Amino acid sequence: MVVDPRESIHRLTLAELEARGAAIGRALRAPALVTLMGDLGAGKTTLVQAICRGLGVSEPVTSPTFALIHEYRAPAARVVHCDLYRLQTEAEVAALGLDDMLADPNAIVLVEWPERGGVLFAVPTLTVMLTHVPGNDAVRLVSEVWSG
Repeated sequence: MVVDPRESIHRLTLAELEARGAAIGRALRAPALVTLMGDLGAGKTTLVQAICRGLGVSEPVTSPTFALIHEYRAPAARVVHCDLYRLQTEAEVAALGLDDMLADPNAIVLVEWPERGGVLFAVPTLTVMLTHVPGNDAVRLVSEVWSG
């Protein structure tokens, strides 16, 4: 997928975050890597669920916090959702075999807590940072950086 490099920052309610995620999903084409960063409870999994809806995933999308990886089928791609929160080192992340998934030309890989994987996720298609807005639990600051 070739996208003009761009950066945007949005201040979104939960409903707007879900709508934005669905729009991101409709825009993604395999192969793609989306990294999602932010504190616990910032909305990473909510955004992944919406992205998957936009991609056409019809089954329930759940957090892989304990399983680490869930895979889904979308009409045009294999969708891999990784949650690396429980891992501590790059070696633990490398042992998951994500490099094979990243090399799959038919895969869209969505990674929560990508900082745990170091250089493995150095060139994402889209980087998303979600931040709590102090004093307003209903809104998130969402930064997106797209690359080609």
